[in-house]
Amino acid sequence: MGQFQNIKFATDDRIGRITLARPPLNILNIAAMREILSVVNDCARQRELAAIVFEAAPGSQAFSAGVAVEDHTPDRVFQMLDTFHSIFRSLLQAMKPTIAIVDGPALGGGCELMLACDLVIATNRARFGQPEIKLGVFPPIAAILLPRAIGEKRAAELVLTGDLIEADEALRLGLVNYVVAPEELESKTNEVLSKFRELSASSLAMTRAALDLATRKNFESILNEVENLYLHELLRTSDADEGVRAFMEKRKPEWRNK
Repeated sequence: MGQFQNIKFATDDRIGRITLARPPLNILNIAAMREILSVVNDCARQRELAAIVFEAAPGSQAFSAGVAVEDHTPDRVFQMLDTFHSIFRSLLQAMKPTIAIVDGPALGGGCELMLACDLVIATNRARFGQPEIKLGVFPPIAAILLPRAIGEKRAAELVLTGDLIEADEALRLGLVNYVVAPEELESKTNEVLSKFRELSASSLAMTRAALDLATRKNFESILNEVENLYLHELLRTSDADEGVRAFMEKRKPEWRNK
């Protein structure tokens, strides 16, 4: 594969490793999303690949602090949402187990990317949240997947308030599978990945497809409805525009409630 500007990719003994490499916060702009999408599609074609890993480049201050706010503007948001959501559609079609390695904050779109993974290995420095509501918008992927992961009440609380939770709370809620000290992250990751390396890629793919049928039924049709709500109703409100503008102008938003 060709050189990437925003990510790194390597195949490591039947594991595809996608590294977010836009330090310090690994903000996901449209260019980065396209690179991730390209690699996911490539992984899907590799029959021997047992799993896909998402991780941040060494020295990053976050797994990912989310989607670039400037890509939420009216002239870019349709393209941004289509590109970002194509990643999740492709992950489902790939039928590969996915693992997120989170050492630091996973916020907004970064939290959604982690949320879509089957397993999450986090350090005690990790934090998780969907702060989109503070910009006057909502997280489409999290609106669908978060209630299924942690229950409707807590999901509603996180999405409606934009509050963050610490790693231990995420573990208690079932949002992550493991929480380890930063110095133990590599060994824990290797331990988990070794289990996938011992298994049949085709059997894992079929099992992954079965899990999708059981827990993410109608994801595609629901996502289409959520996208329409976001693009054709939410973005027509003045507050959605104000929230994004206020963030970029580094000021407090002045809500008009319409």
